[in-house]
This record gives sequence, C-alpha cells and structure tokens, in this order.
Amino acid sequence: MQKPSRLLLATLALLGTSAVFAQSSVTLYGRVNTTVEHQKDGDVSKTGLFNNSSRWGIRGTEDLGGGLKAGFVLESGFNSDDGSGSGWTHPTTGMTFARQSEVNLSGGFGMIRLGNFTPESYYATADYVSMHNHDTGSSSDALYYDPVWFGGMSTRNKVGYRTPSLGGLTVDAAVSLHERTVDVVNGVSTPLPQKNGFDLAANYNVGALHLGAGYSAVNSNNQFGLRALYTFGQFTVGGYYQRNKDDNQFVAGGAGTRNNFRLSGMYALGASEFHVNVGRAGKWSRLGSDTDATQWTLGYNYNLSKRTKLYGYYTRVNNGTFAYKGTADQDFSSIALGMRHNF
Repeated sequence: MQKPSRLLLATLALLGTSAVFAQSSVTLYGRVNTTVEHQKDGDVSKTGLFNNSSRWGIRGTEDLGGGLKAGFVLESGFNSDDGSGSGWTHPTTGMTFARQSEVNLSGGFGMIRLGNFTPESYYATADYVSMHNHDTGSSSDALYYDPVWFGGMSTRNKVGYRTPSLGGLTVDAAVSLHERTVDVVNGVSTPLPQKNGFDLAANYNVGALHLGAGYSAVNSNNQFGLRALYTFGQFTVGGYYQRNKDDNQFVAGGAGTRNNFRLSGMYALGASEFHVNVGRAGKWSRLGSDTDATQWTLGYNYNLSKRTKLYGYYTRVNNGTFAYKGTADQDFSSIALGMRHNF
C-alpha cells in the first residue's frame, strides 16, 4: 500500500504545482506618506498634518504561455492624515480607483494598455527628476504644465502601447477617447473636451545616463518636455525643460505660451540623502510680465530601510499674478518633517 500512496501523493503535488503556475500572481502594494508642516501663504500661517499622495493598489499578471502575459492594475488614493478616501480625479473624496485602473496584454511585441493611467510623458520628464519626495505634497513641482486630461493627471478612456526595450530605448504612445460625455462636478454637468487627447513618451537608459522626452496634447493645449539625469559617484544631477501652449485651459482666450525648467541634485552619503532643486517658469505670453514664478526646495532624507525613510524639507514658491501654489501675488512656503513607508 505504501507504493501506490507515494505515487498518489506525488501526482497530487504535481497537479498542485501546475495549478499554481496557471493562476494569476496578485500583489498588494502602496505608500503611506505623511508630514507635519508649518505653511505660510502670504501673511497667513498654519501648522498641521498633511497627506503626501498616499495610495494603495493591487496588481497582477497571468502567464498565458508563449511569452504572452495578461495583467491589471487598480490603484486608489487615500488621505493618510485622517483616513478618508482621496480620488485623483472627480469626485475628490471617497475610495475609488481613479488613480489607475487598467488591463494590459504584453509579450515580445511590447504592451497594450486599456483604461485609466497617468500620462507617460509626465513620468519621462518632471517625475523622473523629482528625487526628494516623489513629486508629492507641498514640495511637489508647482510649475509643470499638464494639459487637463478629462479631469486631471490620470487619463480616462485611454488606449496605450509600449514598445519592448530597443537597446535601452522604450517608447509609449496613447490616445484618450473623449466619448462625447459630460463630467458632473458638484452637481454641475461640464462637457468634456470634444477632441481626443494624445500622449507620447520616450526613455533611454544606458549606464549612468538617463534621457527622456514627452509630448501631450488635448483640446488645443499641449506641452513638450526634455529630461536628462546622470549619476557619478555619490552625486546625481538632473533637469528637464518644458515648452507649454495653453489655448483655453487656464483663462478665457488662453494663457498663451511659456517656457519652464527645473534642475535637481542629490548627494548620497550612507543612509543620508541631501537634496536641492530649483524650478523657473517664464511669463505666459498673453497674461503679462508678472506671471512668471520660481520654486526652490532644500531637503534631507534618512533611509531607515529600502522601504522606510524619515525626511525634512523647506520649499518656497514665489508667485506673481498667477497662483502656482497658494494665493496669487503671495509667496508660499513650507517647512516640513515627514515619514514615508512603501509596502
């Protein structure tokens, strides 16, 4: 009886292993990022606890065989300071998957993506050089121009394609379908743009050099950006340049054109990181000479582990008549201490 029993056990083990291989691999992930800050908007000051784009999500893949894989991503924001939900797009409260909700198919041909996800042109430029606090919170990039994609940075109704890596080069292309619907905000129906949105991005990585470019356009508004990042020894330096055209997004008749750039640097010493970055936005061509702005940040990160860090920073935005952060014609600043944990 022992020999048949051993055979049966071996068969069951083999079948169980095969079943595991056929199942999807699903992962829970996220980030909790919270600061204590003293903010000053002109002459008005406040001290409080602030959320820095905390989020959670689930993602998974299924190996379909022959190099083909199916995948999905569902991501939701939440406010770490009070536990409430935080949608990336409307509605701005409540637990939704507005940050990202996509299904994809990948293989040797690259990846096809369907759903709602952040424009890759942003990741290829502004986000890539935001080394201090992941472009979140009060020290986030206030000057980057994002053509409104049907409700915000995340893009609805999107069909995207990513090439396989070609000698370190990957290219993303996507179109957002307007679908001729309306968006209800605070009970008011707002027609969505009657044109499709387009997004293009390229990333080239070879050794310590990282280059990127991005272009996005929707409803006669567009932006084009170039980015570079280089690491040598304990230093990392980077920056991006962006050219914007606003035809109807900010003000009636459009703000016109503008140039924007940001430089950033990091010095790593053991578990410590010392950060500095400065951004400068030129004037909008149709809004006058006092619509330019400057933002600079000094930051320090202490990495307790690969997933957890303590940090502090001071950031300041010098506004003109155009309010990039805070109130128009008032300077905004914040001094903060925070903790971030990835899971």
